[in-house]
Amino acid sequence: MRLSPRTVHEPDSPMGATYALLAGRSGERALLDLAQAAPSYPPAPEMVEHVAKVAHEPDGAAYVPSPGLPRLRDAFAADLTEAYGAPVGAGQMVVTAGCNQAFCLVAQALTVPGDEVIEALPYYFNYDMWLRMNGVVPRYLEPGPGLVPDPAAAEALITPRTKAIVLVTPGNPSGVTIAPEVLAEFYRLAKAHDIALILDETYRTFRDAAEPAHGLFADPEWPRTLISLHSFSKDLAIPGYRVGAVVASPEVNREVMKLLDCVAICPPRVGQEAAWAGLALSRQWRRARAEELTGKRRWLETVLADRPGGFQLLSCGGFFGWIRHPFTGRATDEVVRDLVTRYDTLVIPGTAFLPDDRQVFRVSFGNVDQDGLTEFAGRLRLMSKEFPG
Repeated sequence: MRLSPRTVHEPDSPMGATYALLAGRSGERALLDLAQAAPSYPPAPEMVEHVAKVAHEPDGAAYVPSPGLPRLRDAFAADLTEAYGAPVGAGQMVVTAGCNQAFCLVAQALTVPGDEVIEALPYYFNYDMWLRMNGVVPRYLEPGPGLVPDPAAAEALITPRTKAIVLVTPGNPSGVTIAPEVLAEFYRLAKAHDIALILDETYRTFRDAAEPAHGLFADPEWPRTLISLHSFSKDLAIPGYRVGAVVASPEVNREVMKLLDCVAICPPRVGQEAAWAGLALSRQWRRARAEELTGKRRWLETVLADRPGGFQLLSCGGFFGWIRHPFTGRATDEVVRDLVTRYDTLVIPGTAFLPDDRQVFRVSFGNVDQDGLTEFAGRLRLMSKEFPG
């Protein structure tokens, strides 16, 4: 009997497809990797030292309780309570193997094939892939002014099959940060229709505003509606350790833990220990790294302010810039291929985050310094000169 996977009409991972383009690059210049959203620095020394210590302990490689390492949950609850100015308890969270897994488990817990989920455009590609591979129908919410999603437009998409609205803020790929008052409108909308509001807050530390990202945890009834997803990958520079979290109601978390037990038992202990050390011992380091990224973000805005080569920065925030290219007669995938093969510059095409081609691509500036961002602007100018639109 010949074994074959079930037929799922989904493309391969956009990240894998993008990095495969490196095989054809010219190599005339140093590679500018603006594709992967990852910090360019190692974790804090306190984190490394703690992980090394735990590795030598008798139970250093043991399982942890299903909801997560107790001291990590306590530290994260304290961190969220301080950041949002409202109480969030350790009992309201489950630690996962990254935010991607957090979303997949939550989506699996909330939906069955044929259900619908509203996704704000541009969406995060892994979330869209997961929904469609599991027979859930995405309903796409077109962006409003400034690429900010509009609650009124979202309400028009709600049907009896709708189970959730998904927002990522700051956005991946757009970088757009949704204001607290707009998030409050989405929350009221979801609550009124008895559906979930799923907020991916992976990049919450990398906002320009000092105010809380939202005030939703202040509502004692928030667990009936809100599901907040988090990641420690960028915040603590541990993407390969795979640590994230779901903050939700006991009912949702119970279902998440059932699914987690089937796919991973628990996230790796080493990652959870590293995350605890980052939250408990590395506050100043964490703040300094966020400030460094803010400097990179502002420099990207500076070097692209005059639209070099006709390339326009549409939005910028978190780890990302969302850029429109000037080649109206060319597919974005071709433009991205030329950027890497001719100009040694790797970016992600906007077609990975949208249902159609809108002449945009994503850059992530966490991997490069200010000189690299200046060089990036120069390569855009050169590309337009050699391939005028």
